Amino acid sequence: MRKMTVLFVVSFFICLPVLAKGKTTTWEGPNLGPMATRIKQDQITRETLSFKKIQQAGKVIFTTPFNKHDGYGDGIFDPEGESPRDFGNRPTLQGNGTFLRVNGLDAQTCLECHFILKNSTIPAKFGIGGVAGANANAVFMPTLIDVAEENPGEINGRFINPPFLFGSGGVELLAKEMTADLQKLKEEARDNPGTSIELTTKGIRFGRIYYDNEGIIDTTGVEGIDDDLVVRPFGRKGEFATVRGFDVLAMQFHFGMQTVEDVGEDVDADGDRVFNEILVGEISALHIFNTTLDRPIIEKHGNAEKEGFQIFKQIGCALCHRPVLHTKSRVLTYSFPEIETDPGANVFYWVDLTKRTNFRRNRQGGIIVPLFSDLKRHDLGSAMAESFDIPDEPTNREFITARLWGIRDTAPYMHDGRAQTITEAVRMHGEEAEPVRTNFDNLNDDDEDRVLAFLYSLCAPKLSER
Repeated sequence: MRKMTVLFVVSFFICLPVLAKGKTTTWEGPNLGPMATRIKQDQITRETLSFKKIQQAGKVIFTTPFNKHDGYGDGIFDPEGESPRDFGNRPTLQGNGTFLRVNGLDAQTCLECHFILKNSTIPAKFGIGGVAGANANAVFMPTLIDVAEENPGEINGRFINPPFLFGSGGVELLAKEMTADLQKLKEEARDNPGTSIELTTKGIRFGRIYYDNEGIIDTTGVEGIDDDLVVRPFGRKGEFATVRGFDVLAMQFHFGMQTVEDVGEDVDADGDRVFNEILVGEISALHIFNTTLDRPIIEKHGNAEKEGFQIFKQIGCALCHRPVLHTKSRVLTYSFPEIETDPGANVFYWVDLTKRTNFRRNRQGGIIVPLFSDLKRHDLGSAMAESFDIPDEPTNREFITARLWGIRDTAPYMHDGRAQTITEAVRMHGEEAEPVRTNFDNLNDDDEDRVLAFLYSLCAPKLSER
């Protein structure tokens, strides 16, 4: 009886809601859980957690609906403060204190924008890490959005349809190897002043670079990549070298969840009275989870698909949509802090993608990455141009070559989902791609069907994760 009484008293105090200001109750609190249970970076670096546990922790971050106890939002808006477009000082829609929609603060969880495994079935099939329809499009950094204006074309900002994350580990490994190659070519140019050096890696040309005899670099010949020669495969404009870099900004933009690696430890940069909103270890786990999702697959080809693939190459699609690229290594490394020009710096963890995902080995000991992209930016013409900040800026017309693997299941298409079918998407290509589009337009109906048969063989993974 005494033992039961003690248990009752202890249970009563454990369950008693804490109602003090800023505290949480038994029933409501941070969805990430108490700090003591959250994954820390040293648990990963010391290898005290198995790969499965790290992957599961990343999945939790990906699927957790953050709330204000977790640090959701930007805190109190200051109209006299910094720009209302700046993270940490964004207003909310009609002063609701939570959501904005037109510049982030537009979801509570990564899963809300990455949840459709197959959009080619009716109904769609769901899977963690997938795409979303136009309802989930992000509107990034608009300055004009009044639909009642006489010229509604003045509405601006970057309109972004969520892509899937499948196969991103192979893509990141490719990009890191390509960056390492380009940095070596840059060193070669520096060591040989007066000599123009071709920037080619994995059969893809990024222009040329030159140092004069006084050691001044000339990057006017660089093509489809930033002047620092870092391959950035993530983001439709090619903005992020790694999934980690993308995740850090996405946390801030979509949720107002500030990462420790961005704002510092024990820093409340957005004034919402929550510190250490996303830990370094949590971003590491999320990075590992995202990059160990399986790659898309190619269904077995019949005659129509085989002939369509040949036509795809003959009309020039494969010049940018490179069917296959190969890595030298099968091991993807993870670094913190990341140095984009030195992908091998500060490595704390690594994964063999042939063991943790469905990537296959090549004869060189690396992996085969059938992504259908060159990871290079191209000018798609004025019809595709974004009106982002500076309408006449050439980069508004440039987009990284879309990876076509999984295209059957990822409608709508193009960077903003404006094309609802593959044929529409092809016919929207302009400028650099205009000759190829013309070749496609000139196909007879049977050959166009063969090309589509081939493209419809490029499918999402059978499972959303291993």
